[in-house]
This record gives sequence, C-alpha cells and structure tokens, in this order.
Amino acid sequence: MASKKVCIVLTSAAFLGDHATGLWLEELSTPFYQFKEAGFEVVLASPKGGPCPIDAGSMSGDFFTESGRKFVQDPEAMGALSHSVALESVDLASVDALYLAGGHGTCVDFVGNSVLKGAVESLFSAGKVVAADCHGPIGLAECVKPDGTPLVAGLACTGFSDSEEAAVGLTGAVPFLIEARFKELGAEYQAADDWNSKCCVAGNLVTGQNPQSSEACASAVVELLTASS
Repeated sequence: MASKKVCIVLTSAAFLGDHATGLWLEELSTPFYQFKEAGFEVVLASPKGGPCPIDAGSMSGDFFTESGRKFVQDPEAMGALSHSVALESVDLASVDALYLAGGHGTCVDFVGNSVLKGAVESLFSAGKVVAADCHGPIGLAECVKPDGTPLVAGLACTGFSDSEEAAVGLTGAVPFLIEARFKELGAEYQAADDWNSKCCVAGNLVTGQNPQSSEACASAVVELLTASS
C-alpha cells in the first residue's frame, strides 16, 4: 500500500501591514510530526516557495510547544521549511490531503490567491481531505463547490474567532474576520471559548479554531486518511 501524501501549505508573508508575522510554529510542527508518525509523506509548500517566515511570537513562552522545539532542532524539518515547494508546482493528483497551517501571514497570501483556491477546490471536489487550522481557514473563504456555492456553505466549520482576533489586537489589520465571513457565506460556524481546542469535521473538510486545536485538527486528518486506505 502506497503511503498517503499530505501537502502542508504555509504562508510566505513575513508582514501583515507593519505587523511582523509569518506562520505560527505549533500549527506546522504539530501536524508535521503527527503525519510523520502515521507514516505519511509530508510536503511543505507555500505561495512563493523557498524559506517561510516563522512568527517570533510562536517561539516565545508557552507558545513555544514541545513539537515546536523539536521542529527547530530537526535538520530535516528545518531544511524542508527553508526550501518549501512553490504550491503551483505541486502535483495535486499525487496529494491525498491539503493542510492549510495558520499564522497571520496567511491573511496576506492565502487571500486572493488563485493557485491556492484552485488547489483547495480541486482536492475538495475530488473527495480528498482539505484541512485548515486557525488562520489557515481564511484560504477557504473564496473557494466554491463544483456547483458554484461557497465551499463552506452548509458545513460545520471553524477558524480563528472574532473574539480571539480582538484579543490579539489585529481586528483592524486582517482583510476580513474569518468567523463573520464564514457566517455570511452560510457556514455553520462553531467555536469553543477563546484559546480552547475546537475541531470540526464535515465530510472531507477539517477545520481547527486556533493553535490549541492543532493536535485535534491533525488527528482528524490522520483518521480520515487511515480510514480511506
């Protein structure tokens, strides 16, 4: 049996306006190791390809998790992060799941991104797993189902909540609020209390609310891919 292949999509953006950001390390490191432990092949991709910036905040205090520490001390992992594949060059036919990791950088280059939109829509319509955590779901907002309706319409999903965005003081910096936009699109948006884990599974769509949801979100992907093997 061929191993499953997961493409984790990361932001290439180091700034949101004048706010220094990037990817949120836990939202990469946690799924990265869960997928590896499940025996999956993992490819790191980004809009631009090449090195992806890490939000310094995700390497401070309690935000610097055990998996994050392991990742930055792992030559293979850091090598992959330094040489991410440009998403447009990924052979989507060989990918079993697309996983959009978060970090405020996604608010820059996961929005208005036709390549990402096409990748998400292609995998989703093929019945393959599409997953996104925290700010990763911002990349789902512009996607549609094969019938042209919003991809998230009528589906249970989550993403960084409006109250969490307010708590980090970036409500005015993001292009739109994920919770508000998902509700406008007809999604059945769900959320836990701020900074608590929440993962929604709606068929082949998996979404996580925040960094604390990374383990549950990745576990759901592993479960779906294992069941389909």
